[in-house]
Amino acid sequence: MIKVELLYFDGCPSWKEGLRNLEEALVLENIRADIDLILIESNDDASKEQFLGSPSFRIDDADLWPEERESYSLGCRIYLTQEGYKGFPSVMMLREKIREIKARKHPSAGM
Repeated sequence: MIKVELLYFDGCPSWKEGLRNLEEALVLENIRADIDLILIESNDDASKEQFLGSPSFRIDDADLWPEERESYSLGCRIYLTQEGYKGFPSVMMLREKIREIKARKHPSAGM
């Protein structure tokens, strides 16, 4: 079973669409997993969780779009999608990241 997390804060409404896309991507990839919603309420929470912005997606404790940072704070995250910049990744983008993780975990398994 994989660990799936969505990190967000209420000041950024795009996390709800990100959650819907994540749910759809998991279904399309035949993955049954509970999604843990992690509410980031302060800059202290952001530092503790190494929060990269809302929404952020982690599988097995690894951010799907990692980036190096020296400090963490509350903020919205922007993703470059096929339709331009949006506040959440597309279903296709999430599926690609999930497939990369599956391939790393099971390198001999064909996709």
